[in-house]
Amino acid sequence: MSALSQPTQTSTQLSHTDIHDLLSNSRRRHTIHILKRDDGEGALSSIAEEVAAWENDKPVAAVESSERHRVYTSIQQNHIPRLERAGIITHDRGDLELTSEADRLDLYMDVVPDDSIPWGEYYLGLSAFSLGLVAAAWVGVFPASIPTLMWAALIGLLFAGSSAYHVYESSHQLLGNSEKPPEFNA
Repeated sequence: MSALSQPTQTSTQLSHTDIHDLLSNSRRRHTIHILKRDDGEGALSSIAEEVAAWENDKPVAAVESSERHRVYTSIQQNHIPRLERAGIITHDRGDLELTSEADRLDLYMDVVPDDSIPWGEYYLGLSAFSLGLVAAAWVGVFPASIPTLMWAALIGLLFAGSSAYHVYESSHQLLGNSEKPPEFNA
């Protein structure tokens, strides 16, 4: 892309509230998702078509002209200017490009599915279980034939396995890391 406009807001000006506001709209999230997934660049027309397909729960080939036009107009008139003012994207004649500022959004994408518990609560429970295990081993609840170091290794493995799974699951909730964007229950 050439002659892209410069963002009017710098990274130091984006507050947590500003970022939450940017991510609160599914069309902005979907636009950022597509751009991240497609190496940071994309055409507004193809982005609008894909967003319309997701919104109408149908394949891109089945999106009607009116559905595509409604999304295109909304993204062009409302969402691109907001993302551009925030310094997240640059825009030049229908071509969009992410800026390095878009990387800051990943921190805000820790989505907890409806059928799951928040990771903080999970680790609190795992910590309580581990402390209970240590206390039980300390007062001699378990047979003396099991070395104390075995309990420490078990606790370490529980935390290491949980952490690895947490990282794996969280990576699927980032914008651009899957074909479809993560679902939000706002």
